[in-house]
Amino acid sequence: MFEGLADLPWWAPVLLCLAALLAGWVDAVVGGGGLIQLPALLLVPGFAPVHALATNKLGSVMGTLTSATTYYRRVRPDLRTTLPVAGVAFLGSMVGAVVASHLPTSVFTPVVMVALVVVLVFTVARPRVGSDEEDTLPLPASTLLLRTVPFGALVGFYDGVMGPGTGSFLVLGLAVLTRCTFLRASATAKIVNAATNLGALAWFVPLGAVEWRLGVLIGVANMLGGYLGARTAVRLGSRFVRAVLIVVVSALLLRLGYQEFAG
Repeated sequence: MFEGLADLPWWAPVLLCLAALLAGWVDAVVGGGGLIQLPALLLVPGFAPVHALATNKLGSVMGTLTSATTYYRRVRPDLRTTLPVAGVAFLGSMVGAVVASHLPTSVFTPVVMVALVVVLVFTVARPRVGSDEEDTLPLPASTLLLRTVPFGALVGFYDGVMGPGTGSFLVLGLAVLTRCTFLRASATAKIVNAATNLGALAWFVPLGAVEWRLGVLIGVANMLGGYLGARTAVRLGSRFVRAVLIVVVSALLLRLGYQEFAG
């Protein structure tokens, strides 16, 4: 049973912070930081999966809030549609967290793998999606809301249940539904992703599932990674974001495939 940071060898918090730093960077660029941070937490001796999931949310929300702020200052996503989507994603994440506390996440793994294959094939086959050339004239706000609010609720639910890959789904989905660049989609995705993390925390905190000292520790590292990742994405643009999206989705597919078929 996990008793606290004092029970860990000195190198364990160092490795967790390095994992959180890298996770924050990846999450800020295109999402998928949970692919790195959550498995690292699951390696902590005596750490129950529900505590790892809850503590991961605390660290992630600190990083996503940092990257969302960094993006907003430089990219200025449209809050008229972003905030409603974030609101329904928050509620969807709370519902997903309730489901996660009663069902094994392995139930959802095959569905997630199919969705990731679709994301990967679509991104590779449609190189113009999310590019600067596809950044068309803004759609009417009512059209954007009709397209993105149901999508936000669905992705929020997934984030509450499992988490890894949420940012990747958001980036591609928002780029397609709103016809914007990957860079602008990443900026919007970070605000929505911060809301989904907060929604899951709203359920996990009253349960006492969060290990606060460990969560804050990795959260500080995640914040630094989030800041650096957002700055990198803004500097290198949508083509870079697209390349990282393909790498992250491929890595997530390999990890889930190994977990599903080798376990």
